[in-house]
Amino acid sequence: MTRDRIAWEGGSVSAAWHGEGGDTLLALTHGAGGTYETPSLVAYAEAMAARGMRVVRFNLPYVEAGKKTPGPQARDEACWRGVATTLSSETSRLLLGGRSYGGRMATHVVADGVACAGLVLLAYPLHPPGKPERLRSAHLERIMAPMLFLQGTRDPFADPTLLARTLAQLPQASRHRLEGGDHGHKVAGRTPADVAAELADATVQWLDAHVGR
Repeated sequence: MTRDRIAWEGGSVSAAWHGEGGDTLLALTHGAGGTYETPSLVAYAEAMAARGMRVVRFNLPYVEAGKKTPGPQARDEACWRGVATTLSSETSRLLLGGRSYGGRMATHVVADGVACAGLVLLAYPLHPPGKPERLRSAHLERIMAPMLFLQGTRDPFADPTLLARTLAQLPQASRHRLEGGDHGHKVAGRTPADVAAELADATVQWLDAHVGR
């Protein structure tokens, strides 16, 4: 793993690189209450690197500023656009994604025109807990790139039936069900490394089927 900083128009953000070589680069960021050092994000990045993928995870601007909750969504989207622009020169095939809020911000910039080969979404927050009527999915219809939703079946941010119904309307979307997984991808009786390995294997299968490597 190598520490780094990635530039965007508002400055730069902390980043960490995993893996070497390959034609595909996966860029990941964190959920609303996390950082690029969130253990489940690190474990997934390491698992993907072990399977031959080059991965970079990075902070959003509010974390760099020492805040624990997201600032204006427009600023986080601007950071994502800048990071994607910077990274596009590093690879011939760029994948964007991340945990929860960070992955959702990636979908917004792709829906608005940022190019990528695919989106990898860990615990996508389809709706606030207990408020399934407040769907965060309208913009997903504008995304033409393949999307992979890695979703726990006990995630209060994504009712499984509602998620299935939503994704059925998105031809580019695929889902991997993490049985018993919560919003943090924790599964009773399983280690984080074991869960990360399952999610990484599912990602590799999706890449082979829908994106290529």
